[in-house]
Amino acid sequence: MTSTGAPGLKAASLTAVLVGLGFLLGFGRDLLMARTFGADSGTDAFLVAWMVPETAAPLLIEGAMAFLMVPLFSRAAELDDDVRHLISATLPHMGVALLALSLVTAAGAPWLVGLLAPGIADPALAVGCMRFTSVTILMFGLAGYASAALRANNVFGPPATVTVAYNVGIVACVWCFHDLGVSAAAVGVAIGGLGMVLVQAPSFVRRLGLPRRPAARMLLPLGAFVPVAAFTLERQGQVFVERFVGSSLAEGSISHLNYAQKIAQVPMMLSLVVATVSFPHLVRAITAGDVAAARRRLTDDLLAAAAIVLLATAVLVVCAPDIVRLLLQHGAFTDADTAATAEIMRIYALGLLGQAVVGVVCRVFFCGSRPSWFPAMAMIAGLAATIALATPSAEAADIAAANAAGITLTAVILLAGLRGPAVGMPVREIAGPAVRLLVAAAVTAAAGWGTRSLLEGLPSAAALVLAVLAMAVTFCAVTALTRTEEINRMIRIRGRS
Repeated sequence: MTSTGAPGLKAASLTAVLVGLGFLLGFGRDLLMARTFGADSGTDAFLVAWMVPETAAPLLIEGAMAFLMVPLFSRAAELDDDVRHLISATLPHMGVALLALSLVTAAGAPWLVGLLAPGIADPALAVGCMRFTSVTILMFGLAGYASAALRANNVFGPPATVTVAYNVGIVACVWCFHDLGVSAAAVGVAIGGLGMVLVQAPSFVRRLGLPRRPAARMLLPLGAFVPVAAFTLERQGQVFVERFVGSSLAEGSISHLNYAQKIAQVPMMLSLVVATVSFPHLVRAITAGDVAAARRRLTDDLLAAAAIVLLATAVLVVCAPDIVRLLLQHGAFTDADTAATAEIMRIYALGLLGQAVVGVVCRVFFCGSRPSWFPAMAMIAGLAATIALATPSAEAADIAAANAAGITLTAVILLAGLRGPAVGMPVREIAGPAVRLLVAAAVTAAAGWGTRSLLEGLPSAAALVLAVLAMAVTFCAVTALTRTEEINRMIRIRGRS
């Protein structure tokens, strides 16, 4: 599926549907794992091994790989350069490097487990799972490369299917081979990674072709990749802190943190769909020096993302126990697990706006020919705050609070950096609409608490649906009364060239 010209409703809708389907399958994956394995030392061990794909995914799919390759492919398309020459100069060398890194990770799994989670109850299981998940470094890198190339050429369908393919692989393996324990999920991660490559391969070959022969590495200087990779790894550092500190807490704590985070981040990820579609056009506006167009694009993306995550934050804070109970409390997942996960999720939700702002704003600093170090420096400040607040913790909820505080600090610093020459945007341009959206979210949360109390006695699922509907209506009503136009932007995405 292609989209010509500026990104419009068609491309964004296609991406949203496919990404939404991927997240629904992710819910199914988490529900199946919770039902089958619960939250214990085994799931904690798997989650330590899962840190490999969790790190590789933002680095190689939507993070550093996209920020590096989308501008390169976009500029090549703008200048009518031979895209196959670019592929020949980058893909073979990159594939060899990714394969080597996968093998090193598999060989060093015992050392990595000891470093990342020294207090884990079952380190041998974690090592075995990590050797399976190390395959994702190669697979995610190839999938991310293909996604960046296709999106830069206005092909959005196949890249949006990667999450579907990934989760289908995990769900299928857990369903069929659950007798192997959580190792079945680790095998599924490897198979899902392969699926991410395969679903894009036909479109990649048809649209761009394969490299004719290896070429010299002239187009990927290390200096262009390092600041982007540093930012991405530092952002993932919050998960490292979570697993490191959580490994010394009660068994199941890492699992509770993981389940809460996965649910809470779904609306944040969906809020970034518009920014994902518009990124190649932001690159072109900045490259062409069209500051006004870049500013309009960024403002629309920021406020649309904020509208989505602030409504979601209100829903998650009010309805967290109902959501966790509906999604996860089956089989081996107990009432105590639900209570612990819901408490953590409410706190995580307070950092959703910061997560969305970081996801949108950081792109500005990676659009030029020389990516900026500013996002990495901002992320260092946020990560330092997370470490300072989390390390003396004795509770999983404190780790979640540290995570939310750290990412919010990073968001504030990045917003302050928008005054630079790339877009020259004073923060006051978005301050007014942002305040109105915050007020709408606060009123929505208050209305949600009142509605939820009136619905006591109804079945949990029915009460949840009615409460969410009431909160959505309240949010839209308040934004309409305060003349906040971001809801219209969210519903009716207007493409601009």
